[in-house]
Amino acid sequence: MYQLIVFLPLAGFLAAGLFPKSLGVKGSEYITTGFLIISAILSWIAFFTHAFSGAEVQQIDVLRWINSGSLDINWSFRIDTLTVVMLVVVNTVSSLVHVYSIGYMHHDPHRPRFFAYLSLFTFAMLMLVTSDNLLQMFFGWEGVGLASYLLIGFWYKKPSANAAAIKAFIVNRVGDFGFILGIFGVYVLFNSIELSTIFANAADFRHVEEGAAAAEAPETVLNFLGYHLDRTDALTVVCLLLFMGAMGKSAQFLLHTWLPDAMEGPTPVSALIHAATMVTAGVFLVARMSPLYEYAPTALVIVTIFGAVTAFFAATVGLVQNDIKRVIAYSTCSQLGYMFVALGVGAYGAAIFHLFTHAFFKALLFLGAGAVIHAVSDEQDMRRMGGLRRHIPITYWMMIIGTVALTGLGIPGTYIGTAGFFSKDAIIESAFAATNPAATMAFTMLVVAALFTSFYSWRLIFMTFHGKPRASAEVMSHVHESPNVMLVPLYILAAGALVVGVIFYGSFLGHDTQGHHEGWYNAFWRTALFAGPGNEILDKFHYVPLWVKWSPFVMMAIGFFTAYVFYIRNPRLPKQLAASQPVLYAFLLNKWYFDEIYDFLFVRPTKRIAKFLWIRGDGWLIDGFGPDGVSARVLDMTNRVVKLQSGYIYHYAFAMLIGVAALITWAMFGGI
Repeated sequence: MYQLIVFLPLAGFLAAGLFPKSLGVKGSEYITTGFLIISAILSWIAFFTHAFSGAEVQQIDVLRWINSGSLDINWSFRIDTLTVVMLVVVNTVSSLVHVYSIGYMHHDPHRPRFFAYLSLFTFAMLMLVTSDNLLQMFFGWEGVGLASYLLIGFWYKKPSANAAAIKAFIVNRVGDFGFILGIFGVYVLFNSIELSTIFANAADFRHVEEGAAAAEAPETVLNFLGYHLDRTDALTVVCLLLFMGAMGKSAQFLLHTWLPDAMEGPTPVSALIHAATMVTAGVFLVARMSPLYEYAPTALVIVTIFGAVTAFFAATVGLVQNDIKRVIAYSTCSQLGYMFVALGVGAYGAAIFHLFTHAFFKALLFLGAGAVIHAVSDEQDMRRMGGLRRHIPITYWMMIIGTVALTGLGIPGTYIGTAGFFSKDAIIESAFAATNPAATMAFTMLVVAALFTSFYSWRLIFMTFHGKPRASAEVMSHVHESPNVMLVPLYILAAGALVVGVIFYGSFLGHDTQGHHEGWYNAFWRTALFAGPGNEILDKFHYVPLWVKWSPFVMMAIGFFTAYVFYIRNPRLPKQLAASQPVLYAFLLNKWYFDEIYDFLFVRPTKRIAKFLWIRGDGWLIDGFGPDGVSARVLDMTNRVVKLQSGYIYHYAFAMLIGVAALITWAMFGGI
């Protein structure tokens, strides 16, 4: 069954990619989509049969791969609870995106290529989440990067799409450099990159040092950048290098700049990247490697700090963006920050729960935005929308459901709420209950980010669907509801955004205040995540003070009413506020000027160095004195020799006379 789950998307990619003319457009669409639907159904079967049965970790060998010295790696699937959760997320969202794309990409002449890329993307992510070793994970990691490059730049005739694809590819290579160094470090420390071997020896690795005599000098186990690292520091450095890779894929602060530009791809691509595949890879990596991070508390503090800063930063930028897809993109960046805070404080179940719920409501928001764009003739600027509620009512209510799920609408202390309410609030409460040195800072920033999230989410709804139409009369005359092939995926995702939180709360987050789900939780996660301090956090967060539980709800309400006043009651107020605070408005509108700073620090110097090496190094030095220079001298000499061959007999006779005279002169003076 697991082989089918993983390799059906690959089969769809090969079919649509190699035989587009034979299959035709419809054949390519139906084959790739059909294979993904089958894979999604099998994933749900695996989810219920494995996760809730308390089954042990399964290792399924596919083929022998690398055997070199002590490095012996098989291509294998690691099946545990974390794996089947990711299978459900990836294949469910991907199959719905495939179905949705049949309608959304209806007028595109290159649909077979598009559907082939979608299936390749899904296959790469499945290889990542089922990997049994770090090298196999890196294969899937790079496969996702390749597929994202192809999909973001799918409309390759648009210069902005090409630039966005290159930007995503390069920024992710920065993170991937850290990831591969982390893999090297793991191999040095454990003499293996097999996950089971690493996890089995993680505790013993630290206990060796902890049990050593105090008088003994710490043993150097890793040399890195000239530093001799003992076991504690080596484990911290390796975890930070792995986190560097996660920062790139999951668009954390400093390596986040590629994510908003990824909106240049078709909207279904945005939904797939932001909800189910690329951006969740970093969260999965840290969760998967949690047995190492548990013994590197300094690394966990840094993870917490970066997660909190990312959540706050992205939320502030989302406040003023006008592109409907970019608002949702910055929302994704912010929500990923929430997940990393949960990982940093040890609440791994809460992090994966938010990843799980986020996939439903974020895919719903992106596909709903795609339906809006489809309805208004490909317009993405919310300032040119408005008044769409009566024209596309189904899309409107789907977006409302996605918004209330994102903002976390629910009643604290009860089981009444949307998916985001259960998972997001659990992260905020875990941050409050944690003993991590950065937990208090993280809690404060997450609560403020919840306020901003509510504001920009309802701002999107009010600017897009309410008020007077700001589009031209011609555009408004063509506004129409999307076809059923695009609406059915929205219905399914909307149902998930409403109910998956309450249904799976006990599975991901353990017992409630009466301890009803403790056994269920232990069976669910026993073989997936490290049973360490994270369990303590999940015990504590159920009993935080009442004001902590209500703080996200209060922030959500304040954000809603503020957005209502700004964009419904007094629509002139935003312009007045922006005019009164021009520096702050420009700072947020330009995304804290990170693109400009990176352009100044990295892009322009790199271009200048490259131009110098191209013109002076390659052109003048290497070519000038190398191949081009030698060939030029040869041509010059031959051209001069050619001039001697005039074709006149008297020229040749004159040359012979000169030669005879020179020979006689040489003979006379040479004494011959």
